[in-house]
Amino acid sequence: MTSAPRPTDVRPADGPVYDSARVEIPIVSEAMALWEYRHLVRELVARDVKVRYKRSVLGVAWTMLNPLLNMAALTVVFSVILRQDIVHFPVYFLGGMLFWNFFAQSTGHAASLSVDAAETTRRIYVPRSVFVVAAVGVGLVNLAFSLVPLALIVAVTRHPFHVTWLFLPVAVLLGAMFSTGVGLVVFTLASRFVDVRETYVTLLTPWLFLTPIVYTPSLVPEGYRWIVRWNPMTYLVEVFRAPIYDGWLPGWKTLSFAVVVAVVSLGLGWAFYASRIEEYGRGA
Repeated sequence: MTSAPRPTDVRPADGPVYDSARVEIPIVSEAMALWEYRHLVRELVARDVKVRYKRSVLGVAWTMLNPLLNMAALTVVFSVILRQDIVHFPVYFLGGMLFWNFFAQSTGHAASLSVDAAETTRRIYVPRSVFVVAAVGVGLVNLAFSLVPLALIVAVTRHPFHVTWLFLPVAVLLGAMFSTGVGLVVFTLASRFVDVRETYVTLLTPWLFLTPIVYTPSLVPEGYRWIVRWNPMTYLVEVFRAPIYDGWLPGWKTLSFAVVVAVVSLGLGWAFYASRIEEYGRGA
């Protein structure tokens, strides 16, 4: 007669066992989920880039032509009509505008992906943060393409190329961190309120003109310079433009402030996103 198995003879079932007593920290668990789905980020970036340029008649050339057309128009306005005296204004303008376009396109695109994320996560589990990171990834690809017309303008205007261009990856990394943080906030709000994206895109225009891109900070009246000083994009743009236009690395105060705003933006953005996971559903 076979005896009943003793407790020590019972083997646990194959596969993970859910522990109801385990308490997950959303900030950590969502970060781990994002890392596990990093391959999906690459696929989303590749898909968006292919779709965008496949539908365009000019293809990749449009990414290069668009900043050139804006530069030509604003050069006439600020250098000829308003007589703003900035040496090699096209280089100064593009050095700031390309970075701004990267930020605006990345965060605006992140907000627009909230609908796609909601439809996808109804069918399968996907951490919605992959859509925000993918939007920033697409922005990085466009920024890389935009450096071609920038180099062309530098050569045409005979503005010197500086070895400080090698510092650009640091500036781009800080910009990506800041954009991801802002993108997470906008994306999370857009998942709940449908008019967030339109509101955010509208606010980008005054934010652009409050950032010294088409003018120097010295032209701002003293009574209003506090706006420029408290604008985080002022420092991020300068960290990107100084190595290109001025040929030197940004000062330690500018760089320190840029690092702080990038880290704080990413931290607060991720915390805000993770805190709304239960409200918007798993993966929100």
